[in-house]
Amino acid sequence: GLLAAVVLLFAATPAHAVDVVRVKSPGGIEAWLVRDTLNPILSLRFVFRGGAALDPAGKEGLARMTAALLDEGAGDMDARTFRGALEDRAIGLSFDASFDEVGGSLQTLTEHKDTAVRLLALALSQPRFDGDAVQRVRSQILARIRRDSENPDAIAQVRLFDELFPRHPYGRRTRGTLESVPAIGVEDMRGFVRGRLARDSLIVGAAGDVTPDELGRLLDAAFGSLPARATPASVADVVPTLSARTIVVKTKVPQSAIAFAGPGLKRDDPDFYVALVLNHILGGSGFTARLHEEIREKRGLAYSAGTSLHPLRHSALIIGGAGTANARVKETVDVIRAEWKRMADGGVRAEELEDAKTYLTGSFPLRLTALGAIAGILAAMQQDDLGVDYLDRRNDHIRAVTAESVARVARRLLDPARLLVVVAGEPDGLASAD
Repeated sequence: GLLAAVVLLFAATPAHAVDVVRVKSPGGIEAWLVRDTLNPILSLRFVFRGGAALDPAGKEGLARMTAALLDEGAGDMDARTFRGALEDRAIGLSFDASFDEVGGSLQTLTEHKDTAVRLLALALSQPRFDGDAVQRVRSQILARIRRDSENPDAIAQVRLFDELFPRHPYGRRTRGTLESVPAIGVEDMRGFVRGRLARDSLIVGAAGDVTPDELGRLLDAAFGSLPARATPASVADVVPTLSARTIVVKTKVPQSAIAFAGPGLKRDDPDFYVALVLNHILGGSGFTARLHEEIREKRGLAYSAGTSLHPLRHSALIIGGAGTANARVKETVDVIRAEWKRMADGGVRAEELEDAKTYLTGSFPLRLTALGAIAGILAAMQQDDLGVDYLDRRNDHIRAVTAESVARVARRLLDPARLLVVVAGEPDGLASAD
């Protein structure tokens, strides 16, 4: 957004100084608020539960295409008029969709907050889906899908999820396919808006220069006209299909992309914070992670290699990636598998553990320096049922992690027999092995 203002309120104060207020609007809409009066800015992050995993078969891409069109004209304003109304006041408004949610972000100077909220309400309740806007967005999505079909990273990622979730919506492409996107019609998108964007599935995080009473009024103005209830819909929980396979997708590129996955933990798992520390030591950000050390520093095999926790609403993974020259792919994959086993067998050293905990507790307050990021964390806290005091407790959970607990969770998760690797490229001496 134009107002990517960095608010330094939290840089100088520890995370526990952040006061989260639960606000209930007169109409019964709840939001969690962090007030900050340093700058005359208001930031909202709002999320509706239920995303692309609910796209009907043959209409994959519906959630993302609808989200992309919500700000392309609403009410009596066409796309150009609507965008102009936002840009004239430097209002940032965007929408997005993932497997489990459809969401959006609004950022505005407080002097324009009423206009900003009115435009948001129009986008959610009266989107136009004009023919020219639909055609333009559809063309952009199809162009991106074509580009991805030649991008080794995207190819590897798509094939990985195909293999992990062969008979589940998580195995489909949230952006859709060259076949499904042309099949999505305006009536499909109108049905999506009516059925999914409802108050009972809404979560809101707010940060900035606004009082709880004022926020309550704005919440009703923004979301009060939405239907009370979403159309009932559900996605089944699923265990990813994992095995010690290496799959090669032949792609004509000088450098192969490697994507890999093993079992992860859902956000509500009691071991989640242990897994966070474990992941940081194995392949997290920073130059001390084992995969970075073994693959880049010691052997110069790849510029980067890393892992991240990937908790979904109905499943969970540890996902990783690396890119390297075709001649060195096999060695890189061997090192990844060896490191997986080494940590499962040997746990971690005291020094690695302390470094990881110091990094994870020290870097967290830096995520609370921009209002948009704060609003996003407040929304995520509600989605994951973390409690209104999560910001106070989060670092204590990490400090409580012990070497014994990391070793136990490493044995639980880092099973070499369940590490699936996909390579997109022309790797020397490596063929698909079942």
